[in-house]
Amino acid sequence: MEVRRTAVVKLTVSDEQRDALHRTAEQYLYCANRTAEFCWSDTSFTECKTNKRQVRDALYSDLREETDLQAQLVQAAIRRAVEAVKGVVERWKKGQRVSRPTFTAETMDYDTRSATFYRNKASLATVDGRVELPFVLPADSPTPYERFVLPEDYEFRKSTLRYDSATDEFYFNISTRKYELDSDDAAGSVDTGHPDQTVLGIDLGVNSLAVSSTGTFWQGGDYDHWCREFEKRRGKMQQRGTQAAHNAILRLGKREEAWRKQYIHVVANELVSEAIEHDCDVIVFEDLTDVRERLPHAKWHHVWAFRRLYEYVKYKAPEKGVSVEQVAPNHTSQRCSRMDCGFTHEDNRHGERFCCQKCGYEVNADFNAAKNIGLRYARKRTHRLRSSPKSGGGDAQVDVCVNGGTLNGESHRPIAGD
Repeated sequence: MEVRRTAVVKLTVSDEQRDALHRTAEQYLYCANRTAEFCWSDTSFTECKTNKRQVRDALYSDLREETDLQAQLVQAAIRRAVEAVKGVVERWKKGQRVSRPTFTAETMDYDTRSATFYRNKASLATVDGRVELPFVLPADSPTPYERFVLPEDYEFRKSTLRYDSATDEFYFNISTRKYELDSDDAAGSVDTGHPDQTVLGIDLGVNSLAVSSTGTFWQGGDYDHWCREFEKRRGKMQQRGTQAAHNAILRLGKREEAWRKQYIHVVANELVSEAIEHDCDVIVFEDLTDVRERLPHAKWHHVWAFRRLYEYVKYKAPEKGVSVEQVAPNHTSQRCSRMDCGFTHEDNRHGERFCCQKCGYEVNADFNAAKNIGLRYARKRTHRLRSSPKSGGGDAQVDVCVNGGTLNGESHRPIAGD
């Protein structure tokens, strides 16, 4: 049984090192975009190039001459672009609207040849040679890094350097794996025939705008608060009944729409990042066709947010090589997500809590639904669900792939260095 873990660590970066990393990322993105352009065809998906070896043989020498990147980083950029094109081609085959992938986020993939790990720092290849970057680890031990990267029984898989422009910080996402013989261990992985295909399930709701099968919650409180504030302001203006008030209402409406779009853009970006950080190939939503009937307490701005979030993720994720799918939503909130149970009954759910009447499994209801959404897609295609060992307020005994990171029901992403 294979167990995969991800530890996210913040890095201490000097001004000189920061410049080197930015310039390295710039050239890395150049290679990725050049590769995507080479692979892409606007006329037919059959003309798109998705064979990694052929693309590498065609571009590698030129990209090495055109940049100062180490060989492994050039190859990593080529691989990323080819995978992204593959994901878009799959959507194109299904008749969905697509466009050539483009890369703008400062993220770079490192392997054991381009990155060396020490206990409290990492040595990374850049356009200015190697730089050593100390880790920013919390005082509390053991950290996910100490638990899932340092032990010899965990095998290093890959790592991704990510620049967060909002905080002006660099983070390192380190992925590892190990093999266990005990198939009854709850913190494990079910290999269903395609170990490299992994699914992230997403549940949409009123209290929590979105919940992932990895246990990350995007709370809807702030969104609801500002929607109510805009509504109050609009009501006061309507009471005046003047032309000036009418013009003010129109301006307020445009500001509100811009704010809501920006808010959902942020959530969509974080959701896609969640999939990437946990090595997911597919993001699965529930079908939103009858969402108004299924969520009678949802207001218009909730339904708008659900649809907009799905649309944003649907075009953002393929740019990162992640496909987006939908499944039927029936009984996902009433079914027990434990692999050895699956009991479905309306009494299983009590508001925000889920308690299986058969096996006694108790967990956050939205988290349970997110796992069921992912499982419904994974079972049909013999993929694997990416899940977490805990939810916001209860152990989730799941027989699926488990990842590291903090989980408290309110965090937006598991970051060990915070």
